[in-house]
Amino acid sequence: MESFRLSLTPDEQKYLKDLVRLAIASRLTGRGPVTPPEPSTELLKSELGAFVTLKREGNLRGCIGNLVGNGPLFQTVWNMAQAAAFQDPRFNPLTVAEMDGLDIEISILGPLEPCPDPQLVEIGRHGLIMRRGANQGLLLPQVPVEWGWDREQFLAQTCRKAGLPATAWREPGTEIYWFEAVVF
Repeated sequence: MESFRLSLTPDEQKYLKDLVRLAIASRLTGRGPVTPPEPSTELLKSELGAFVTLKREGNLRGCIGNLVGNGPLFQTVWNMAQAAAFQDPRFNPLTVAEMDGLDIEISILGPLEPCPDPQLVEIGRHGLIMRRGANQGLLLPQVPVEWGWDREQFLAQTCRKAGLPATAWREPGTEIYWFEAVVF
């Protein structure tokens, strides 16, 4: 896999993080724009997949994303911010009181490719998708780092996320895909 190179300026990163806050606040209050303000740089208008992760006091509060770009990056981030805040089925919708102290992490995804050999997976570099039949699970590259997992644990946990046995990554019929991400 060729390394995914995407260079966002500090201003572009700030724009996207501010956009997440605006998307959530406008939905919470019913005031403000219902669509995102257009960015000034072309990179933010390119079609890329993205995930928005919300945390409070170090605990996950919501995480939703799109694997591939199906519109401009800024629009994807806006939509995923609202989805992470209000539609993550693992959590109740975010409240106004939770806005203070909300930590935002954005992951911009590179291309999704079949993983040629699970032993090539690098912790902190690759995100994974396991797929078999109707089951599919995804873990972002930062997840095994946060949990202190080694490669085998990462593969097993991605299988579990897909609702598969932990050893399914070794079995024929299980498709493994990998990707890289820029995380900030």
